[in-house]
This record gives sequence, structure tokens and C-alpha cells, in this order.
Amino acid sequence: MYNSHTYVIIDASEVSSVDFGQVINTSADMLRYSVDGTKTFVKYEDGQPSFLWGKTGYTHEEILEVLATDEWTSDEEI
Repeated sequence: MYNSHTYVIIDASEVSSVDFGQVINTSADMLRYSVDGTKTFVKYEDGQPSFLWGKTGYTHEEILEVLATDEWTSDEEI
């Protein structure tokens, strides 16, 4: 299911330029942000949307490794 998705990390300041009609994420409210709030990611299928050109794409397995780092996962209790 997720194997056909490509994930792209973007700066939080770029969220306003995301065309949610071209990615699987439905809105900015549905995005997951890094612990410090400066980065997020979007996912898409098939061709890379033009607003993401030049950015690194990650497979599902690769993005899981990234999200497991301290930059994306906090040990603090909520």
C-alpha cells in the first residue's frame, strides 16, 4: 500500500505553497512536523508535483528511518 508512495521533506515555511490536490495529504492540518516545528513532509504517488522538483524523495522505509530520529520523535511525555 505505502510502497508506491514517495515522501518529500519540506520546510514548514513552504506549506503555503503545497498544492494539496497533487499530494496524498489532504490539508496542512494533517501534516506531521519535526519536533522543533521547522520541517514537515508530504507524500505523493506517480509523478513528482512541480512544486517539489529538486527535492529529495524517500521511500516508505527510508522515511520511517528519518522519522525515528530525535529530530522527528521526542521522548518527552505529553
